[in-house]
Amino acid sequence: MNKRLSSLVLAAASLMSVCVALPAQSAQKTYTNPVLNLDYSDPDVVAVGDDFYMTASSFVNAPALPILHSKDLVNWTIVNYALPAVEPLDHYATPQHGCGVWAPSIRYHNGEFYIYWGDPDYGVFMVKTKDPLGEWEKPVLVYPAKGIIDTTPLWDEDGKAYLVNGWAASRSGLNAIITVSEMAPDGKSLLEDPVLVYDGTYHGDFTIEGPKFYKRNGYYYILAPAGGVPTGWQVALRSKSPYGPYENKIVMAQGDTDINGPHQGGWVETPDGESWFLNFQDRDYMGRVVHLNPMKWVNDWPVIGVDKDGDGCGEPVRTYRMPVEGQPKYEMQVDDDFNTRDLGLQWQWNCNYDMTFGLPSDLGYYRIYGHKLTGDEANLWKVPNMLTQKFMADDFTATAKVKVVANADGQESGLIIMGRDYGAITIQREGDNFLLKQLECKAADKGKPQTTETLATLKPTKAYQSGGRFVEEMDIWLRVHVAPGGECKFSYSLDGKKFIPCGKPFTAREGTWIGARVGFISVQPAGKERGWMDLDDFKVTINKK
Repeated sequence: MNKRLSSLVLAAASLMSVCVALPAQSAQKTYTNPVLNLDYSDPDVVAVGDDFYMTASSFVNAPALPILHSKDLVNWTIVNYALPAVEPLDHYATPQHGCGVWAPSIRYHNGEFYIYWGDPDYGVFMVKTKDPLGEWEKPVLVYPAKGIIDTTPLWDEDGKAYLVNGWAASRSGLNAIITVSEMAPDGKSLLEDPVLVYDGTYHGDFTIEGPKFYKRNGYYYILAPAGGVPTGWQVALRSKSPYGPYENKIVMAQGDTDINGPHQGGWVETPDGESWFLNFQDRDYMGRVVHLNPMKWVNDWPVIGVDKDGDGCGEPVRTYRMPVEGQPKYEMQVDDDFNTRDLGLQWQWNCNYDMTFGLPSDLGYYRIYGHKLTGDEANLWKVPNMLTQKFMADDFTATAKVKVVANADGQESGLIIMGRDYGAITIQREGDNFLLKQLECKAADKGKPQTTETLATLKPTKAYQSGGRFVEEMDIWLRVHVAPGGECKFSYSLDGKKFIPCGKPFTAREGTWIGARVGFISVQPAGKERGWMDLDDFKVTINKK
């Protein structure tokens, strides 16, 4: 088994045992949206027995294709990743922001879990397994193409199989259309090129995308959002043939609520046969957070949300009764003490992991080595060894205890808030001292230069000679408080008790198709030997109202 994936499986198994031990929430009768106030874009869900599994877009962040587990559709934890690295491996060995794994679908068929996704530049991929907590098979390129995205399979009662997909206008020039192809029953190839089944242009469903394929009561259904991510609605298409013609109906819209979108998601049934719909809402720097809405069937049409006026189109709910009561209340992973070889499942790299980015240890820390800058970079947008996790709440405080080790001037490590704009506090060696700096960059994705301000001069915790080099170490605690609206304020401490505010406030901004992220950066000038940063502890306090 791949060592990285083996570590993930062991961590998942450990996590599950911890979650089961948490207190049950038998008194919880209702839930409040978003059920996951984290950036899990384009969620899809499948039920197997009384277990629910969800996956979501991961784009270029690796490991990719997160697998989340729940017993009640409200409380979720990360239990695995289906992809240790994004295919094609060489292409995603460097950051390709906004590319990679788009809008996956997860299905259970003949005792196996399948995930399909479209890479807008390479085509349709599939990966499968018999055990979602175990190792997933090597990905299969089902159909090489440019522009095909948002793929979902359907296995029919007659043994035939089909694949539905949307199109990325940025790659193909096609927009507002949905196509269907017959697929080999083993799910590894298409038996025909895509066939046009619906053009939203004629029905006002512009930018229709993210189709999910189902069959119920003899009808084929395609559930898809239209109208754009921030302002769109949910469409249901219905036909007696997978190739149409399809009737169309809007089945959920924002209406009088303050929940914009509501965008792409998937239908699932509980063991007692109730229908529910998981979808996302775009929240700018927080990313695309996950909502759960009730769903019912009226005259063989789905109605999602609450239909107050009886017109067949629901509105998203803010608070609603629990789908399943009495299950343990799980918390998503955010903290990490780095005391094992396994990074917490919440961490992802900026591209496919390389061992030179960083290494685990049995010594109570995880080491991140400095990335050698070429000297041509205007900013840190393309740095590959950035280790980050999603924003975990509207209001939180993240504190990292680290050791910065430098054997040459210019080596720099620290805590970063990353998006199209980024802000960071770093420790950089200069002569016999370390400089505490604040980095800021507006429009990093457009190649704009970062600004740097020196905030303080700090004496190293330790200095010594090694192999003819003069090495300096700095033990320090770095902290960021993120307030509602995305305002970030930094501070630092030399003893872990007294924190000194530093720098100016920075406003977080979303990345390319993702929310802002928090994590670690370590870099150094070209031609220098590598410095590093040892991650000792990372703690998050979620500040609740």
